[in-house]
Amino acid sequence: MKTERRIGIWLDHSTANLMEFTRDPIETKTIESAFTYEEKEASLRKSESLMQHKEQHQESAYYKKLGALIRGYDEVVLFGPTEAKTELFNTLKDDHNFAAVKIDLQQTDKLTENQQHAFVKDYFSRH
Repeated sequence: MKTERRIGIWLDHSTANLMEFTRDPIETKTIESAFTYEEKEASLRKSESLMQHKEQHQESAYYKKLGALIRGYDEVVLFGPTEAKTELFNTLKDDHNFAAVKIDLQQTDKLTENQQHAFVKDYFSRH
């Protein structure tokens, strides 16, 4: 019988922590969005429409990168305090490559790394 691959992703618009659910201690892989606070400030000084265009482009690249990293998983839980999880989910659901992947969304507060690991363990132990 094939073992299902499961991953939890805590994310906001600037950072994503990917945690594969395994029997071993969970390790966190962090992905940073290219659109930093400093870049937003610099873009705002130039033009708000330029900033929004740049932000959308870099956010799209951020979500595509996350999608590529989770493509091989059977079950994914996206969790965190912002709407980034919903935006990523909407990006993935429109891609036929993710049709067989079970994706769930969970609202949480900002969590420490240990709290994120505990959340992933608890979530997949119950599901």
